[in-house]
Amino acid sequence: VQLQASGGGLVQSGGSLRLSCAASGFLFDEYAMGWHRQAPGKERGLISCISKNSDGEYYADPVQGRFTISRDNAKNAVSLQMNSLKPEDTAVYYCAAASVNWNTGSLNDKSRYDYWGQGTLVTVSS
Repeated sequence: VQLQASGGGLVQSGGSLRLSCAASGFLFDEYAMGWHRQAPGKERGLISCISKNSDGEYYADPVQGRFTISRDNAKNAVSLQMNSLKPEDTAVYYCAAASVNWNTGSLNDKSRYDYWGQGTLVTVSS
């Protein structure tokens, strides 16, 4: 099983980045996918997730209206388009896969995720 996140980097405040996560080794279309982030000195937390067939999406309040999650089951990939980036978005971003039924309460629980990627660093300068 592998989740390979990419697309992180250094961007100025107000800029955009697109994160991608390539999955392999499991039945991708049977898993909800989430993007989590961990800023220095803070807990890792869910910022967005998408259901198996893309009919459900969730965004945490800090990113609502700025970030958009999407997935392509044919390519075993999930993406996170991040616009209007702020310095407080600086963090390591992780993609993760969960086999639970679509339920944002469950998907906010890190322990419900079966697989995790290695993380990609996003740094937003002011």
